[in-house]
Amino acid sequence: MAEDQPKSKIADEARRVSRQAGEAFGTLDYRRPKYPHDIHPALVPGIGVDEQRRRYSVDKVVLVVAGLLTVAFIAWGVASPDTLASSADIAFTWVTYNLSWLFNVSAAVILFALLAIAFSKYGRIPLGKDGERPEFSTFAWISMLFAAGLGIGVLFFGPSEPLSYYAYPPPHTHEAETTEAMHHAMAQTFFHWGFHAWAMYALVGGAVAYAAYRRGRVLLMSSIFRTLFGRRHTEGLAGQMVDIFAIIATLFGTAATVGIATQQVGQGVTIVSGASELTNTALIIIMAVLTIGFIVSAVSGISRGIRYLSNINIVLTIGLVGIIFILGPTLFLTNMVPSAVIEYIGSLFELMGRSASWGEDTQEFQSWWTVYYWAWWISWSPFVGIFIARISRGRSIREFLLGVILVPSVLLFVTFGVLGGTSMYMYREGYEGFDPDMPAAEVFFTIVANIPLVADWMPLVTILVLGVFVVTALDSASTVMGMLSSRGGQNPRWQVVVFWGLVITGIAGVMLLLGDAGALDGMQMLVIIAAAPFTLVMLLIILAWFKELRTDPYTLRHKYANVAVSNAVVEGVDRFGDDFAFKVVETEPGQGAGGDTDSAHPEYTEWYQRTDENGDPVGFDFDTGEWEDGWDPATGEFSQVAGAEPGADSGPVR
Repeated sequence: MAEDQPKSKIADEARRVSRQAGEAFGTLDYRRPKYPHDIHPALVPGIGVDEQRRRYSVDKVVLVVAGLLTVAFIAWGVASPDTLASSADIAFTWVTYNLSWLFNVSAAVILFALLAIAFSKYGRIPLGKDGERPEFSTFAWISMLFAAGLGIGVLFFGPSEPLSYYAYPPPHTHEAETTEAMHHAMAQTFFHWGFHAWAMYALVGGAVAYAAYRRGRVLLMSSIFRTLFGRRHTEGLAGQMVDIFAIIATLFGTAATVGIATQQVGQGVTIVSGASELTNTALIIIMAVLTIGFIVSAVSGISRGIRYLSNINIVLTIGLVGIIFILGPTLFLTNMVPSAVIEYIGSLFELMGRSASWGEDTQEFQSWWTVYYWAWWISWSPFVGIFIARISRGRSIREFLLGVILVPSVLLFVTFGVLGGTSMYMYREGYEGFDPDMPAAEVFFTIVANIPLVADWMPLVTILVLGVFVVTALDSASTVMGMLSSRGGQNPRWQVVVFWGLVITGIAGVMLLLGDAGALDGMQMLVIIAAAPFTLVMLLIILAWFKELRTDPYTLRHKYANVAVSNAVVEGVDRFGDDFAFKVVETEPGQGAGGDTDSAHPEYTEWYQRTDENGDPVGFDFDTGEWEDGWDPATGEFSQVAGAEPGADSGPVR
């Protein structure tokens, strides 16, 4: 629990010295503004969301509206899949041809803005209270990042996407099937799956984690915008609409991924069993088995279910990639992967500069690849972002941003480099079964079939890995949607989590039963279309987060320290040469370290005013952690103390 963590020694000592100085001068009451709970905003150690008094319950508006919209989409797809696919295609074409520039600019702005935050003074601000330690170990944290953010893409797109670029290079690059095309193919793949993708996840995750674990707000997308739009709007209908939108994007995005994964599992089952292509009924049975695994994981809770699955997931995935590296074209890959990474870094700005101005061919490529990926990551950012916020409490902003952007990207460079390099090598050398036009689900299994010693048993392990990917994605997405529909409760009821998981698999199942790939494509396109307005939301998140970081207690202390030290050094050298020391004394109003700061302004003080479960102000002592009315955050109950008024609201607060 956050209240068990040690408070900042610096903040405690600063409060003690400040109060002693005020008492010594006898001027504390009239020289200092009236702050909430009689504590200066620079000395607030932060507030964890679990220290606030809230009743977490199912938000009926969010649940009902999101549910009805989901049913409407499903009904449209069942009643008229051709119409759905056609309408989505028209909208998708318009978005990609007219708003490609917005996606490209947003991807670059998000990445550079987060790097600026990470390396600035704001990077030292914790995503939690002062002195709070991370909830999960570094290995468990990285495992969950890898599994939730990449998932099925490693085995599905890892070997197939570079092969496609090798045979059909992007316009104005290199001749097909040349050495240059091979390296550029890997660089293009890294561009789509690397730093930019993870920056989008990190933006949402970092802003949500800061709002929840530093400012004490709920783990909702809407909580990010309180500093821009005020409490009344973000906790009202406008905030509910943001959370509904996040649920819809997560629902259809995850459903499409589950459908893709099920098809790849079906491909593996076909190879293992020697049967012909599986029917849709068989695919539904496979999905039902995976759903049972998800339910078991969901009931066990996030700390056990997702944690164990993620650890198993990353070990098995790295094991498969390691076997292919050792038994495949090892020497070729040893040279290829580092060269591809350098090619990616060296051509990063060139890749970012491609747009419709390069011609119709580049516009078409951007629409179906680069812009498609930017929109897809933006659509997934509420799900992945809120999930990584949930597992990142206690880490500094710098550690969080650099960790989320760099660590999964490096793992991706290795896994995609090995799988993509192997597929291009085998195609170039004429290995059996390789065709750049083959379905993406078949490429990995074709690699396995051409590697000695593993062709008989690796498909079985691959099916297991894919199954773990699906269960992990379902568990993670359903947990996040449970939080969004439970007013931000960090541990939503397992019934709600299971409900959303069943809705996801239901959507994917309906699409598979339709037997029409166009219908599934239509659902995917709807997610991409929805990403267009959400791109503007992402840019607003940057503004909102910057605005809050400017008024953080650490930032205020840092500002005061710079002014005080600078002034003291100049005066000390001027008056005493080398022989001077610092001493804290009171100054005339407006002459001290914070003379140009209105520390009593609501943007500095409003956020840490404690309230009861009804939203009414209540007294609180930041030194002792005691509530004036006797409420105990550990039990959610009131103790019998003077001034407490037990009544209808005196029971446990959840």
